[in-house]
Amino acid sequence: MGNGPAVQLVAAEAGVVGVAVIERALLTMPLSPGVYRMLDRTGEALYVGKARALKKRVYSYTQVGRLPERLRRMVSETASMEVVTTHTEAEALLLEANLIKRLKPRFNILLRDDKSYPWLMMTDGHAFPQIGKHRGKPPKGASYWGPFASAWAVNQTVTAMQRVFLLRSCADTVFSSRTRPCLLHQIKRCCAPCVDRVSPEDYARLVGQAKAFLSGKANSVQRELAAEMEQAAEALEFERAAALRDRIRGLTHVQGGTGVINPASIEDADLIAIHQAAGQSCVQVFFVRGGRNNGNRAFFPVHAKGEEAAEVLEAFIAQFYDDKPPPPLILTNVALGEAALVQEALTLKAKRKVELLVPQRGEKRAVVEHAATNAREALERKLAEGAGQARLLDAVAQLFGLPAPPERIEIYDNSHIMGTNAYGVMVVAGPEGFNKQAYRKYAIRGPIAPGDDFAMMREVLERRFGRALREQAERQAAAEEAGSGPVEIGLPSPDDDADPALAAQARPPSSRAGWPDVLLIDGGAGQFSAVRGVLDDLGVTDVKLVAIAKGPDRDAGREWFHTGDAEPFQLPPRDPVLYYLQRLRDEAHRFAITTHRAGRSKGLSRSELDEIPGIGAARKRALLNHFGSVRGVRQAGLTDLEAAPGISRETARTVYGHFHAGWRASEGRGADAKRDQG
Repeated sequence: MGNGPAVQLVAAEAGVVGVAVIERALLTMPLSPGVYRMLDRTGEALYVGKARALKKRVYSYTQVGRLPERLRRMVSETASMEVVTTHTEAEALLLEANLIKRLKPRFNILLRDDKSYPWLMMTDGHAFPQIGKHRGKPPKGASYWGPFASAWAVNQTVTAMQRVFLLRSCADTVFSSRTRPCLLHQIKRCCAPCVDRVSPEDYARLVGQAKAFLSGKANSVQRELAAEMEQAAEALEFERAAALRDRIRGLTHVQGGTGVINPASIEDADLIAIHQAAGQSCVQVFFVRGGRNNGNRAFFPVHAKGEEAAEVLEAFIAQFYDDKPPPPLILTNVALGEAALVQEALTLKAKRKVELLVPQRGEKRAVVEHAATNAREALERKLAEGAGQARLLDAVAQLFGLPAPPERIEIYDNSHIMGTNAYGVMVVAGPEGFNKQAYRKYAIRGPIAPGDDFAMMREVLERRFGRALREQAERQAAAEEAGSGPVEIGLPSPDDDADPALAAQARPPSSRAGWPDVLLIDGGAGQFSAVRGVLDDLGVTDVKLVAIAKGPDRDAGREWFHTGDAEPFQLPPRDPVLYYLQRLRDEAHRFAITTHRAGRSKGLSRSELDEIPGIGAARKRALLNHFGSVRGVRQAGLTDLEAAPGISRETARTVYGHFHAGWRASEGRGADAKRDQG
């Protein structure tokens, strides 16, 4: 019980060290706008912030007594600082958002958004442009509309565009090889330009109407179609009139809906609403483009419990538009503290005016309130799921004799075909469900006998825990060098009465960070013994190891659990904990299979040209386009290779030498002979 004061002393000294670091940085810090980074002893970012005047803003961190507990802990862990100056505060805000998304500092408000957004694409430079879905970096030679909240939303739009405008969705290779109309033409979703059922001029008119519709000019398109239908009827072209009537009906169906679904007064805007409860936040984003709702998505930013809604929303908006263009109008349900600055930064990024509003009346207020309702309902569902997850983890702790509910469960599995394309994977679960950002893939390096699952698992665990132990040793050495080594010794034991919050503050940057409480593997007694041996060899003794073996005939629900502490046991068939552990195992199996298939597909897509030094994607494409195949490249003469577009004389000699192993040696002997004759 006498260890409490030692903790306080160490914590105070750590704080002084952090303040001294900041004071040294202030000596050369300018008063200009910019971004500052606080780093710990391992070089990891603790916090990223922006300022109108860097020196004034950073100076506030030296006034430790005025800082909240969270920032005092951050200052105590600061070992160095980095500063980047900018021309304006708006530029600093954009840079801050970019760094936060990239570095993920644990003292910042963090947006969890690792998914790309799909866009609707229409190709250019073709007599008959193609319409389709695109995700990722937009290539040149195409027009884009979006983003859409999900693949489902963009697929629905593509289907509607096919029904109304009859545009093709097939790839150019399919288009050029068609000899008769496809099924889409039969069901009236394509005008079959591949077999000349429509002229380039008429197809161009369809493309123009589609672009006008996507740009929010649906009414003018509908009037144009109605006029064409009347003209066709007057000319007694009843089949054409009927086709135009069907297109008008499809267009009317696409435009239909309530004001909340498709707000008439809003052309291009994002509706962003936040709701807070139980120290957590949910931000709901609706994408409205061309007067149509492109779907919505819920986000749950990571932040401290005391953060205000306006502060969370401001950080969210800055990070959300870091990798996507902002629309002309952003409607929110909460006024931001620095709304003018955020608006200036987004305008700078979009290179056009961006307006940030909190609507007070009318349809705009109604749609924002609808988004806020969605945010509240999504957060309530998440909190309910979290409560259920907490009960499951309590039951897991009771089942396996853990002192507390596990914060991190790691599940491992392997996948291969007779030892080829072998991969091991790690899946992570915890109080918030599966943590997909913590998933890891391990390409098995070997050498390992085909099908030796024990050896594969051994390699995966040695790499995972070997690295973790090295990093832990480095952190400990850094802490001892800084004079905070006694922290671990001075921490209160479970029986001590020292303040737990102070103990947590004094602890060096998480000695248990990223360390599992439970390690779950798929297998029986043999797998358990093999993994236990690997962990013992590494000195990992504080992780609960559990092996889950499939029951007779691999019957789900009759699994056996091996823990090493007792005899293997089974759980009742309908036990919720059994379902939970099965779900963990199945997720690891799914991830292992997906990883193996991706690796196998990558291997199949590789060619012999990839093995040639200096041959990248561009030169590989040039060779294949010129010679038609790898076989053609292999059979080509040196003169033919030198004549290929984009291939230099030296590159041609490298390629030729790769396929003709003795050529370089004979060329060298010829050069020696000429030199001797000379």
